[in-house]
Amino acid sequence: MTEEITIRVERSFKNIASEQWSHLTGARRGGGSPYNPFLSHAYLSSLEASGSATAKTGWQGHHLLLEDEAGMLIGSVPAYLKSHSQGEYVFDHSWADAFERAGGRYYPKLQCSIPFTPATGPRLLARDGSSADDVRSSLAQGVAAAALQTGLSSAHVTFLSERELPFLEQARFLHRTDQQFHFINRGYSNHDEFLNELSSSKRKNLRKERRAAVENGITIEWLTGSDLTEDIWDQFFAFYMDTGSRKWGRPYLTRQFYSLIGERMPEDILLVMAKRNGRYIAGAINFIGEDALYGRHWGCIEDQPFLHFEVCYHQAIDFALAKGLQRVEAGAQGEHKLARGYLPVTTHSCHFIAHAGLRRAIDDYLERERREVQYAGEYLSEHSPFRKGDLSETNRINIGKTDIDDV
Repeated sequence: MTEEITIRVERSFKNIASEQWSHLTGARRGGGSPYNPFLSHAYLSSLEASGSATAKTGWQGHHLLLEDEAGMLIGSVPAYLKSHSQGEYVFDHSWADAFERAGGRYYPKLQCSIPFTPATGPRLLARDGSSADDVRSSLAQGVAAAALQTGLSSAHVTFLSERELPFLEQARFLHRTDQQFHFINRGYSNHDEFLNELSSSKRKNLRKERRAAVENGITIEWLTGSDLTEDIWDQFFAFYMDTGSRKWGRPYLTRQFYSLIGERMPEDILLVMAKRNGRYIAGAINFIGEDALYGRHWGCIEDQPFLHFEVCYHQAIDFALAKGLQRVEAGAQGEHKLARGYLPVTTHSCHFIAHAGLRRAIDDYLERERREVQYAGEYLSEHSPFRKGDLSETNRINIGKTDIDDV
């Protein structure tokens, strides 16, 4: 870049103008970049304002802002100083333990991600234009410099798009891969058309599973926009607390978070809710992007066989097909998703390690881990529920190439 630029740190989204932020994130539907709801000012500011992602919870805002001579925001990296490794879905606990046993100090570290959200998307945010790649390069260098100048052990950029890898690798970040399961819409007009591409036994099993999920008088509703009342949020939060308390010990998100996103971005939210005898008994929250539906988390207060699969996976496919979305991202991990038409895809993260010895050890580990992830993806693709030969173009997918929870 030929003009003078400045990177500064901003600790609070309250001090970042939403209009300027939207120019970086494709927040206007139909803009240059596909809209990703997790990158929106509404979502990120709600995490902070609700007390979900704050210094008190171990997520101190440390957002890197790249500005031109006139003070115009031309690039940014959403980032946090972390005092732990919770809520990230890319696990580095063993790295921290090894470094601290050797006498080092792993925390705080710099985490460039969307808190509590294992959804892939851009992390080096730049305005569309001819200089966008220069901005991304400057941001990648800036993340590394921020870690070094602050005396941090490391900086981590997680669930990034593949097109951002070269900028980070040039800045001496180490590349890590992992695996998720996503549904890919190959132009299906309805769920039955999708099922017809499965093997006959898998198709029969899924139809039987869907029928069983709604036995005993259960009905399914889609709630979005003005449907998202405070009463609905109260009921969904009870589901979230029940599941979160059992899975994590302490759920990450506060009740206020749901009120804020319901107020600030209601058209970007889909609640799939299951009702029996006049009351909701289970539900899953999804976020609606320009080309994808992102499944996040679910909960229930009554048990019903297969209801989790219906609410989280089958209904998400139904909604995506009805709205013409290209894919469903079904959150982190979960090989059980494969049998329901969700294929293995590769996700990416990048890690800047300041200490030379720790960097060498992690580099060696990641090289072996990448091979294992590739092998697992190939093996799972070969055992997909689709008829052999039907997925010649899509049975090996890398989501980063398209810039494209937990349920």
